[in-house]
Amino acid sequence: MTPYPPLRHGSQGGSLSPESACPLPLDRKTILTLKQYEDHLHVRYAEKTVKGYLAVLRQHVDWLLSRGLTLVTTTSQDLAAYQTSLVAFRKPDGRPYSSDHQMQHVTVLRSLYGFLCRRGHLLTNPTGLLEYPRVENRLPRSILSKDEARKIIEAPDRRTPLSLRDRAILETFYATGIRAGELASLKLNDVDTEDRLLRVLLGKGRKDRNVPLTRSAAEAIEEYLLRGRPRMRGARGSALLFLAERGGRLYNDAINGLITACARRAGLEKHVTCHTFRHSVATHLLKGGADIRHIQKLLGHTSLASTERYTRVEISDLKEVIRRAHPRGR
Repeated sequence: MTPYPPLRHGSQGGSLSPESACPLPLDRKTILTLKQYEDHLHVRYAEKTVKGYLAVLRQHVDWLLSRGLTLVTTTSQDLAAYQTSLVAFRKPDGRPYSSDHQMQHVTVLRSLYGFLCRRGHLLTNPTGLLEYPRVENRLPRSILSKDEARKIIEAPDRRTPLSLRDRAILETFYATGIRAGELASLKLNDVDTEDRLLRVLLGKGRKDRNVPLTRSAAEAIEEYLLRGRPRMRGARGSALLFLAERGGRLYNDAINGLITACARRAGLEKHVTCHTFRHSVATHLLKGGADIRHIQKLLGHTSLASTERYTRVEISDLKEVIRRAHPRGR
């Protein structure tokens, strides 16, 4: 069976409404049903999650139509065949998609067909034969040492409003391990530099949490607020804490770009992103004796299993144990 090409590398607009530029020949009832499901997603999830769900949904609906199927005529056997076809999908470079990609499809299909059942479009849920794939339990690719983290944080020269902002951003990442989207959404009233507290509102899973700031992070934010932000474009009319160079909201690509630039300036050859800081914070806290449940709270993990991957022994630690304890380790 020739796999129907995935749409995730094509148009990925965030809508399946009748007004969207969706090339699929959908009947009006199906379009309205999909629009209802899209509205349902917007109520429950953050924008980034909704876009991911809709990208998967477009691919699935396209696959159904290519086989003469519809959402309301799909059977358990059809969905099992669709899951099998996911294994044959390939990226543009020819590599297969990860098990995480397949996991996302199963999650979206269970959500979609459960919604259709609750709304009376289906009598029975056809997702019974779908199985979650076995997910690869990988460690983060790159972890910063404490010295590397310090060098990156100290890379901005702090002589311009932009460099003051960058220093405050880097300090915030290393202090809290928050996600890029969470940092970009921070408002001025979400930070208390006196009590050294940061409020992360509607984080992943639409959950709020309070996280402490280190002294150096609070001082960097305070300096940015006093000497940097007032001189940045759009500062007066914006409630956002961290502003883009031309005013307005920072986006993930821009945040990762500034981190990559600071890593280069610090002389590091590692590929460093926002998530590198997140992984590094968790690893450094754990090695410093922090309780894993406190790290879970800091990072905003719903499941402790997400945090437990940091408990695996690092190869550097293992080498040191061998050097000290093995009869021939020296």
